[in-house]
Amino acid sequence: MSSGQVIQGMKQNLQVFKFGGASLQDPDGIRNVGEILSTYKDQPILVVVSAMGKTTNKLEAIVAAHAAQNGKALALFEDFKREHIEACLALFDAEDEVFVSLNDALVEIDWALEEEPHEDYDYAYDQVVPVGEMVSSIILHAYLNKIGLPSQWLDARDIILTDNRYREAWVQWEETQENATRMAAPMLEKGGFVITQGFIGSTTENFSTTLGREGSDYTAAIFSFCLDAESMTIWKDVPGVLTGDPRLFENVTKLDLLSYKEAIEMTYYGAKVIHPKTIKPLQNKSIPLQVKSFLDPTGTGTYISDEVSDNYPPLVAVEKKQALLHISTRDFSFVAEHHMSHLFKMIAEYRLQVNMMQNTAICFSICVNDIDDKVEQFSAAINDQFKVMIDRGLELITVRHYQEKILDELRADKLVLLEERIRETVQLVLKDVPGMKRKAEA
Repeated sequence: MSSGQVIQGMKQNLQVFKFGGASLQDPDGIRNVGEILSTYKDQPILVVVSAMGKTTNKLEAIVAAHAAQNGKALALFEDFKREHIEACLALFDAEDEVFVSLNDALVEIDWALEEEPHEDYDYAYDQVVPVGEMVSSIILHAYLNKIGLPSQWLDARDIILTDNRYREAWVQWEETQENATRMAAPMLEKGGFVITQGFIGSTTENFSTTLGREGSDYTAAIFSFCLDAESMTIWKDVPGVLTGDPRLFENVTKLDLLSYKEAIEMTYYGAKVIHPKTIKPLQNKSIPLQVKSFLDPTGTGTYISDEVSDNYPPLVAVEKKQALLHISTRDFSFVAEHHMSHLFKMIAEYRLQVNMMQNTAICFSICVNDIDDKVEQFSAAINDQFKVMIDRGLELITVRHYQEKILDELRADKLVLLEERIRETVQLVLKDVPGMKRKAEA
């Protein structure tokens, strides 16, 4: 039987599951994932996992310390190793082979720290940070086998080929499809679970890449597309897709059904429950997506597909850590088409994520994610032609299917720096005023 025939045969029942860091944050979390998977033991399932808990943040700190040569990198790495070894000791006997596999993964960081800091910070980041996903997948794979749930381990870097755009790599779809058909499909045909990693890929030179922060959802969608999955499920710490973030808003409700179109809009505008790139590969092959709770596995969750009517309550997405850049020409001329062309070219070069923009005769304003030092680099690069004023510490709130009452509540005790309305959507760039306490209903 060819790999193509294998995929065709599995199409009717193959599922792809994604478990994030919150579900795998400690030994109890790993045990819980094992219990969830035990109810699916007779089905072909590819499981994509994120790094455990806040591991990615810790690995980012190691990369930053090594780049700065401040003497902290090795101590941070030792803490990282200790936490994962302690997690394994809570799940396995001290002589278990998992410790050998764990050490083999950790040595990638050892090698990176032995070298002088690389001149390309993004490249250095992508050679260290993927170890978080490697380690969590190794631990879950070993644990499933220990409790009698046969599983195989798959290195996602052998499947997902990307370009050399480190930290935001672009998938090379044709080669990735070929790799999935040739390697992943036969593994699934053998039965049991296949455990792999989210967020990561590899270049043609076998250098590790990452697909963008929180990109494990996208990885699961890539595998779902390439393997013609029957469905994909994201397991979260919330009961499904909600009308707003329950940490920020009162009286949020769960959406039982959601269309691909609405899910794309929500994730584009900053809804955190699903990574923005996730939906489109699924929509292209009409693969339904479920968002379910690992805290309540029997709950109904949210079902996302084409077969849903677009009739929704107000939906609120909040993006924090925003910067608003006001750009004007140094010669006091209008911001004309040739200026815009140059600015868009520089925005792409410095990989700013623009969430909102507005143009007047003498000023071009953009609201962007304030990540790392990208804003400073961009501003310095255009400083010869443009003056740039920057407001920081802002939040961008997007309301789909808005009602004026909700907009009034969101604006209360806030300074509105930018507002835009497009059909059913309102976007607000807001600055906090001390003493404000949000009580908006979403």
